[in-house]
Amino acid sequence: MGIRTAAALLAALLVLATPAPAARAAPGAEDGAPRVTLSRQEAGAGATVTVRGTGWRPKTLLTLLVCGRNGIGGTDSCAAARGRAVTTDRRGAFRERIPVAEPPQLCPCVVRAETVTGARASADAPLKVAGHPVRELPRDTPRGELAVLDARLDGGGGLLAWFGAPQRRTLVLTVRNSGSRQAKNPVFEVGAAHGVFAPDWERRRWRGTVAPGKRARVELPVELASGAHGDYTVAAKYGTQVLAEEPWSVGRPWGVTLFWALLCVVVPMALFRLGMVLVNRLRPREPAGRKRNRHRRVHA
Repeated sequence: MGIRTAAALLAALLVLATPAPAARAAPGAEDGAPRVTLSRQEAGAGATVTVRGTGWRPKTLLTLLVCGRNGIGGTDSCAAARGRAVTTDRRGAFRERIPVAEPPQLCPCVVRAETVTGARASADAPLKVAGHPVRELPRDTPRGELAVLDARLDGGGGLLAWFGAPQRRTLVLTVRNSGSRQAKNPVFEVGAAHGVFAPDWERRRWRGTVAPGKRARVELPVELASGAHGDYTVAAKYGTQVLAEEPWSVGRPWGVTLFWALLCVVVPMALFRLGMVLVNRLRPREPAGRKRNRHRRVHA
C-alpha cells in the first residue's frame, strides 16, 4: 500500500505541475490585422448588409464600398456613389449598414473597407451580388521581384508654378530584379501624401523589361493639383510592396498673392481715372465769349 500511495501522490504532483495549454485566440486576433465580416454573403441590388470590422486603428475614418473584380483596379471597380463612411471606436471596431449596389465591373465582388487618413490599410469581405454577371478572373502570371537601389525626385517648378499651376516632378527609381522571372512592362502605383492624409494612388505602367539580376532606370511622373503647397511625401508601390518614399516640399504660390495685391491697387486707380474722365466730359462748358471776357479782365 505504501508504494501505491506514493506513486499516486507523485502522479498527482506531476499533473499539477504541468502547465495548462493556453487558450487559442480567435483568427486574426493575435496579429491585430484589420478584418471585416458581413451579416450575409449574398444580397441583391437595393438590399442592405451589415459590415462589422475589427483590428483597425482607433478613431480612424474608413470608406465602405461594393467593388467588382475582387477590388482590382481601385475605386474604378467600385460603386463609389453608394459607398458609406464610418469612424472606428476606441477599440478599433465598427458596425455599419451599407446598401448593396451593382459595381461597374463584373463579379466576383467584395465589400472593401479602406482608410481615408493616416497609414493605408484595407480589408475585403466576399459578397455575391444576386443578378450581377460573374466572370472568372485571369490567373496571376508570375512576375519579377523588384527592389529599389536608389530613388530621387527630379524637376523643378517653372514660372507658371509660381502662379499656382500644377506642380510636376519625376520620381526616378533604380530598380533591380531579384526574382527568377523577368518583369515585363511592370505596373507601379504612385501617390503623394499631404500631412495625415493617405496617398491617392495612380497606376503608372513602365514600358520595358527587367531581366533577373539586372538593373533598370524607371521614371514615373508625379503631379499635384493647382495651388498645392506644403510638405508632401511621394511614394511608389509595386504590387503590395512600397518601394520608395521621397519628401517633397512645395512652396506657396506667391505669384497669386502678388497678382491679387496688384489687382486691388490697379482696379481702384483705373476706376478713379475713369470717373474723372466722365466728370470732365459731363461738366457744363462755358460759352466762348464769356471765357474771352474773363481772360481780358484778368489781363487788365
